[in-house]
Amino acid sequence: MKGLAFDVLRVGKKYKLINYGEVNEFVVEHILGNGDFKVKNIHTLERYLLKDLIKFGQGKDFEIRELE
Repeated sequence: MKGLAFDVLRVGKKYKLINYGEVNEFVVEHILGNGDFKVKNIHTLERYLLKDLIKFGQGKDFEIRELE
Protein backbone atom coordinates (compact mmCIF):
# COMPACT_ATOMS: atom_id res chain seq x y z
CA MET A 1 0.00 0.00 0.00
CA LYS A 2 1.34 3.38 -1.01
CA GLY A 3 0.53 6.66 0.65
CA LEU A 4 -1.19 7.05 3.97
CA ALA A 5 -2.70 4.47 6.30
CA PHE A 6 -6.33 4.78 7.43
CA ASP A 7 -5.35 5.53 11.03
CA VAL A 8 -3.71 8.86 10.07
CA LEU A 9 -6.80 10.32 8.34
CA ARG A 10 -8.13 13.38 10.19
CA VAL A 11 -11.45 15.22 10.27
CA GLY A 12 -11.48 18.31 8.06
CA LYS A 13 -8.54 17.21 5.90
CA LYS A 14 -8.80 16.58 2.16
CA TYR A 15 -7.56 13.34 0.60
CA LYS A 16 -7.23 11.68 -2.79
CA LEU A 17 -7.88 7.93 -3.04
CA ILE A 18 -6.95 5.89 -6.10
CA ASN A 19 -8.27 2.33 -6.34
CA TYR A 20 -8.71 0.20 -9.47
CA GLY A 21 -8.08 3.26 -11.64
CA GLU A 22 -10.88 5.26 -10.03
CA VAL A 23 -9.90 8.56 -8.42
CA ASN A 24 -11.90 10.01 -5.51
CA GLU A 25 -11.16 13.29 -3.76
CA PHE A 26 -12.93 13.78 -0.45
CA VAL A 27 -12.89 15.51 2.91
CA VAL A 28 -13.30 13.50 6.11
CA GLU A 29 -16.37 14.70 8.04
CA HIS A 30 -16.59 12.17 10.90
CA ILE A 31 -14.58 9.27 12.27
CA LEU A 32 -16.95 6.48 13.24
CA GLY A 33 -16.42 4.11 16.16
CA ASN A 34 -16.22 1.04 13.91
CA GLY A 35 -13.06 2.30 12.19
CA ASP A 36 -14.93 3.72 9.21
CA PHE A 37 -15.07 7.33 8.05
CA LYS A 38 -17.95 9.48 6.85
CA VAL A 39 -16.63 11.47 3.90
CA LYS A 40 -17.88 14.06 1.41
CA ASN A 41 -16.75 14.13 -2.21
CA ILE A 42 -15.07 17.47 -2.97
CA HIS A 43 -16.50 17.73 -6.49
CA THR A 44 -20.03 16.26 -6.26
CA LEU A 45 -20.65 16.99 -2.54
CA GLU A 46 -22.02 13.44 -2.22
CA ARG A 47 -21.64 11.89 1.24
CA TYR A 48 -20.72 8.25 1.78
CA LEU A 49 -18.67 5.88 3.94
CA LEU A 50 -15.03 5.36 3.05
CA LYS A 51 -15.44 1.58 3.26
CA ASP A 52 -17.94 1.83 0.38
CA LEU A 53 -15.04 2.91 -1.86
CA ILE A 54 -12.97 -0.16 -1.01
CA LYS A 55 -15.67 -2.78 -0.48
CA PHE A 56 -14.47 -4.72 -3.53
CA GLY A 57 -10.88 -4.84 -2.27
CA GLN A 58 -7.73 -2.87 -2.80
CA GLY A 59 -6.20 -2.88 -6.27
CA LYS A 60 -2.50 -2.80 -7.14
CA ASP A 61 -2.81 0.95 -7.64
CA PHE A 62 -4.40 1.59 -4.20
CA GLU A 63 -3.12 4.85 -2.75
CA ILE A 64 -4.28 7.54 -0.33
CA ARG A 65 -2.63 10.97 -0.38
CA GLU A 66 -3.43 14.18 1.47
CA LEU A 67 -4.44 17.13 -0.72
CA GLU A 68 -3.21 20.63 0.01
